[in-house]
Amino acid sequence: PEIIMARGMQKIQSQQKAQAKKGAKKGSQIGLADKKQTTVCQVCKQSMVDLKQLKMHYESKHSKLPLPDECK
Repeated sequence: PEIIMARGMQKIQSQQKAQAKKGAKKGSQIGLADKKQTTVCQVCKQSMVDLKQLKMHYESKHSKLPLPDECK
């Protein structure tokens, strides 16, 4: 005699539905910010989005150091 669990089929269907839903996601946006940041401060290794931000960063955080050539 086979024992049939009452929620066995429902559990399997729920797992399949959850797996399909998980696979359908477009993806997280967390990694997009890392890909977008292109410039890095050579003094403190902080990432910047563009050269304008890097120049402002140097002027405020490393004002005693000369600006890098890429910011001039």
